[in-house]
Amino acid sequence: MSSRRTALALTAAIALLAPIALAENAPTSTPGSTVGGSAPDAPVSPPLAARPASQTSTSTPTETPAGPTVTITLADGATLRCKEQAAQPFLIRGNWFKGDPALGRKMLEDAIKYRTKEYGYFEGFGNPAWNKHPPRFYAKGMSFMGLGVQINEKVIPALKCVEAALKAAHVDTAYHPTSAGGIRFSNTYRGFEVSNHVYGIALDIEPSKNSCCGCVAPWPDHPLCKNKKLTVYERMAMPKSWVEVFERYGFYWLGHDVLQDTMHFEFLGDPAQVTEPATAGGAQTASAP
Repeated sequence: MSSRRTALALTAAIALLAPIALAENAPTSTPGSTVGGSAPDAPVSPPLAARPASQTSTSTPTETPAGPTVTITLADGATLRCKEQAAQPFLIRGNWFKGDPALGRKMLEDAIKYRTKEYGYFEGFGNPAWNKHPPRFYAKGMSFMGLGVQINEKVIPALKCVEAALKAAHVDTAYHPTSAGGIRFSNTYRGFEVSNHVYGIALDIEPSKNSCCGCVAPWPDHPLCKNKKLTVYERMAMPKSWVEVFERYGFYWLGHDVLQDTMHFEFLGDPAQVTEPATAGGAQTASAP
């Protein structure tokens, strides 16, 4: 699809409030594997742009106090200090569908261009002139909390920072996931959106225990989803402390989204701002592959 055709499609979809794709149900990998299996079809939702802003997400990221200083050691032996950062607002999908439709369209177009330049060109979205390689070109395997996952190489340091910070905060022992899924090679959104999984910048942690109450059936029938008195944090086995640590290092938790996708984290920070040269100190360290 040309850039002009993409822009026209986005204009029609947002400005005319066409139904949008609400994503994704999660294929997973078992420990030691890198790519998950097939996912159920993604659901189609009423247009988010037509909803009040208060209905476009279920919770809001809060300011998290800075954690202990952590470092990571790369495969080449370099030791780097992890830098804390927030998700970039124009990359957060919930921001595209509230307020001015023209502004939402511009953010979505910018998000597609940014992801293409940084992480690879996925056919049908953006322009291959921005990046001649597909996302799979940049995919590499790594270990996260003892689980094998395959993600974009630019995100590996950020995920290693999360692992080191979980250990430094002594919350790594509070939860032991048994599966995780990273990159996918097909888009699980319908319509004009593209999943961050195809860029290798999203991670699903243990879908069997961390619910997605806004996803396609049978998720809404999950006991945790049927209990409307539960908060989104109570609809998962993963502790809230894990969410807080992920969010300190540029990841966005899709539990904040209308999807309530509690298993799903996506790196929406700046990959160039993940680390800096380390200095001497007693920082918690994790080794990258």
